[in-house]
Amino acid sequence: MAPTSALDMPDMPSGKLPPHLELQRTRVICAADAAAHTESIQYSGAYALSRIDNSLRLREFCDNFRVEVFSLNEDDIEFDMIGIDAAIANAFRRILIAEVPTMAIEKVFVANNTSVIQEEVLAHRLGLVPLKVDPRLFEYKSESDLANEKNTIVLKLDVVCSRQDGRIKNATVKSEQLQWLPNGSEYQIEKTSKTYTSFSCSQETLPALKDNPIASRYPDIILAKLRPGQCIELEAHAVKGMGKTHAKWSPVATARYRMLPEVALLENIRDSLAEELVEKCPVNVFDIEDLSRGRKKAVVARPRDCTLCRECVLGDGWDKRVQIRRVKEHFIFSVESTGALPPDVLFLESVKILEEKCQRLLVELS
Repeated sequence: MAPTSALDMPDMPSGKLPPHLELQRTRVICAADAAAHTESIQYSGAYALSRIDNSLRLREFCDNFRVEVFSLNEDDIEFDMIGIDAAIANAFRRILIAEVPTMAIEKVFVANNTSVIQEEVLAHRLGLVPLKVDPRLFEYKSESDLANEKNTIVLKLDVVCSRQDGRIKNATVKSEQLQWLPNGSEYQIEKTSKTYTSFSCSQETLPALKDNPIASRYPDIILAKLRPGQCIELEAHAVKGMGKTHAKWSPVATARYRMLPEVALLENIRDSLAEELVEKCPVNVFDIEDLSRGRKKAVVARPRDCTLCRECVLGDGWDKRVQIRRVKEHFIFSVESTGALPPDVLFLESVKILEEKCQRLLVELS
């Protein structure tokens, strides 16, 4: 028998792949033992035998791409990005963690510390305190730059634990006791009689800070505990930085994404099998639909809640009845802000940074 050539193959409808190839192109099949078809098919001639051009076209990308916000509050956002590749989704995640700038305490000048906590440990704890301030109002400060109102925020901590009514009582030092000094440092160096940081004008004159004074985003963060007679007096200087320099400048607590889960029933599952399937799933993805004459049928009610535990495909014959998939071009993004900026603003800033990277690349190529 002569071998079959591409010319002998039946013609496919224009612009459409066979169902099994379309499933491989758009879905990751999560079997009981391993995932299949995890690769992203970018080669333009991947489906040449089916007379399909797999080239990436800007117009098609713009038509298919969309963002759908699922939930949003002051600290968290969950949204869907549809029509992108995993590389782009991961680029946004890495930019959010490492390249969106924030303000954090960098230098600590300790005037007095009689507590049991070491000064370097205290300075480290202060650096991790998230500050409620828009970093876009400030400039970067290099080692050679002098501190001024445009690149430095000065905070003061002065706490003393004393006896109250003759009784011994411990004192808890919290982040809400950090006091913003908009006019610069209050301490002076003895020999030169100069302040650590001298501002030419007050930061309170900035319109954005006039009604929103700088403070800790979460006022109940415990910094130290004092016994009677102990005290902490220090001055902290916060500057602008990025998470790739140190984690204290990272604006997000978490930034993650996952492919949209998709659960398919390969056959009608009814009666006792339907009840067994509902009991197998620990996150209640399935429900039972009542049919006529007292019969029951299993349905996929909440596929978004699937955690890929694979309990539903384990057991004798269940992999022939249920199939778990992931949609390759549909990503669920979750961003939790540390408090400097709202989570939706953080993502928009990451988009701007990625756009700047693309512009620099075009300039270099030209």
